[in-house]
Amino acid sequence: MDDFQYRDGQLHCEEVNLDDLAQRIGMPAYVYSRRTFEQHYDRIAQAFAAVDPIICYSIKSCGNVHILRLLADRGAGMDVVSGGELHRAQQAGAAMHKSVYAGVGKTDLEIREALAAKIGYFNIESEAEFENIAAIARQMGVTNRAALRVNPDVADEQTHDKTTTGRKETKFGVDIERARHFFKVFGRNQNLRLCAIHLHIGSPIYSVEPYVQAITKALALIDELKDWGFEITALDIGGGFSADYETGQSPSAADYATDLVPLLQPFHDAGGTIILEPGRSISGNAGVLLCRVLYIKLGGRKKFIIVDSGFNHLLRAAMYGSFHFIWPTNVAPAHVPTVRQVEMDMPGLERCDVVGPLCETGDWFAQDRPLPPVARGDLLCIFTAGAYGMAMASNYNAMPRPPEVLISGNHAAIIRRRETYDDLVQPESEMQNV
Repeated sequence: MDDFQYRDGQLHCEEVNLDDLAQRIGMPAYVYSRRTFEQHYDRIAQAFAAVDPIICYSIKSCGNVHILRLLADRGAGMDVVSGGELHRAQQAGAAMHKSVYAGVGKTDLEIREALAAKIGYFNIESEAEFENIAAIARQMGVTNRAALRVNPDVADEQTHDKTTTGRKETKFGVDIERARHFFKVFGRNQNLRLCAIHLHIGSPIYSVEPYVQAITKALALIDELKDWGFEITALDIGGGFSADYETGQSPSAADYATDLVPLLQPFHDAGGTIILEPGRSISGNAGVLLCRVLYIKLGGRKKFIIVDSGFNHLLRAAMYGSFHFIWPTNVAPAHVPTVRQVEMDMPGLERCDVVGPLCETGDWFAQDRPLPPVARGDLLCIFTAGAYGMAMASNYNAMPRPPEVLISGNHAAIIRRRETYDDLVQPESEMQNV
């Protein structure tokens, strides 16, 4: 699963003792395993090697420029959804021709920046967006490729409503019926060449079958478009591969590929390009959020463990009701976890709510969760926080964001320093008349 393992009751990231690390850098902190990032990327590349895909890492999941650089060095392109993400990709030295630009609300400035960068593909979300990008490309005297985002009207029942994107009724993309008309109207534009189909059915997707259904529909649409004289040279199957928030919860990269590669092989063998946009399946288990126990509180029948981190550092539990495995970093032999799951079967566990310091009742990481006894000052690890941890972090309650630390073997490096109070007010230091 990852390189966060207990040795003699002490949690390590690769070769680094996390309690020792906490003493050096303070708490809370995000900690990433370089080896896990690289292995998760490599597994996807190897699993889909038969169709030689362009792998565009989804920056939205975890966008630290040092992480992007190590993946770009491994051959990854980037999936960007904003001008800021495009800038991060460029700072990391990512290949622009292997990168894609998605998102329903691209501004004119962002479009110009992406055209100037010679982005590989714009993922087109609507007719109005296509017309705007094509007009700006014409004004700039450039051409670019585009992929129409098609909603195949499939979904995984386990995927949260807030992250399901493959239904007809969504702000993303167009349904298959509209896609046919879309090509008839825009398919021969000279400045924005509509030559690819893009899918993204949601995240996380916990089974392979929704992909099978979506790709089957997309390939049928491609055949139909070819019959009408449109050349479709690329199929982007999107991202959404799940991560193991619980042990064995998700298919492996090889599991996804076993069913998907045979579907994609004929298109690839005929000269088509396959594009993948993985995010959390690479970054999720590659990172954790470490926090310190501040207080133990009893409230009625509840026991609360109050820690120094909240939904300002990991929003998923409060926003989606998501599960993250939480465990002390230093435990007795009887409490060393061999799996990560909601209900741990061990003696001496106590049901607790793990909550943060924010002025919100919804500021919690776990509710009624069986945990080993802990005391003030103990360190807790919130696992699978590499995806959508720092990426969704905020300064709510005027709290500085934690540092990000990258572990490589026995070496630890701060790749984003802890924010200070001065950082919080610096943009407000001067009043400017407009």
